[in-house]
Amino acid sequence: MCNYDKLWTGILFRVTSFPAIPARRNLRAGVIAFLALSSCLSVGSTWGQNYPTASMRFVVPFAPGGGTDILGRVIAQKLNERFGQPVVVDNRTGANGSIGTAFVAKAPPDGHTILLQPAGYLMNPFLYKNLPYDQARDLAPVSQLASGPLLLVVHPSVPARSVKELIALAKSRPDALNYGSSGIGSLGHICAELFKAMSGISMNHIPYKGAGAVLIDVMGGQVSVYIGNILSILPQAKAGKLRALGVTTQQRSPIAPDLPTIAEAGLPNFEMINWYGMLIPAGTPREVISKLQQEVARILNLPELKERLAAEGMTVVASTPEQFAEFMTRETAKYARIIQTAGITAE
Repeated sequence: MCNYDKLWTGILFRVTSFPAIPARRNLRAGVIAFLALSSCLSVGSTWGQNYPTASMRFVVPFAPGGGTDILGRVIAQKLNERFGQPVVVDNRTGANGSIGTAFVAKAPPDGHTILLQPAGYLMNPFLYKNLPYDQARDLAPVSQLASGPLLLVVHPSVPARSVKELIALAKSRPDALNYGSSGIGSLGHICAELFKAMSGISMNHIPYKGAGAVLIDVMGGQVSVYIGNILSILPQAKAGKLRALGVTTQQRSPIAPDLPTIAEAGLPNFEMINWYGMLIPAGTPREVISKLQQEVARILNLPELKERLAAEGMTVVASTPEQFAEFMTRETAKYARIIQTAGITAE
């Protein structure tokens, strides 16, 4: 496999660092360098044309049944139909997704081992001191797949019927309210800390091992406040078991258009996006990444899949690798500020 940038840099170094030599030898060296580069480009092009050449593995670093897993299985099925190659979904759980991520980071860069991650992927370098991978060095972006909001809810016993009333209540009773999350460093945890920082309130954090456990306790009244996946929370709010106060994105959710955004309901500029993305081992040929991104974009924009994602509160993004890289840079900076300000550590 060929790394174009390293090859081209090496060629330039060799050409510019050689002492003066006779014209014939200089010409010969130039021809060799050109043939080497041409060969590499030809190999890369062949990779793209023939890809995939074997079964593909979608690594989901979380348990089956979650949003990442569901989305991954839908895409896997469609890619199997398109390419005629088996696409296996491999759930490798643990350490907020770090175990599965490390597996992909160390996989051969041939396009056959692919990582699907939710937003929390970007927080791990700030939560864990000794990650077995470097996410900037070892992984390359393919596409941001879809995005949507989280939902802020309270137990019905909490005397707050709006975001403004919740902030006023928390300010009048510092540390009297508690909030739950699906775990330290989860997106809901980070979102709640952003909410606290921007509103100037203080609440106690109660971390759980998974969204299901915290949701049970919020409905039971053991937890007062919760920010979590809109798809799992909204039915409970509609049933009167929870009171929904607002969504975390800048736009209202199509599955709950009557609910205000937190930004319009009391905290201007507040935003936290729940998103899913696809990454691949660094060094994978560009043609392979481009072909994979184009196929995934085609799948995501199929009418039946767009409708399914919309019903789950998600909007198709299907960004290019470059767009996804820029998006992750912005999100990483945001997460870093929140984690460092709140002093959050997972170890």
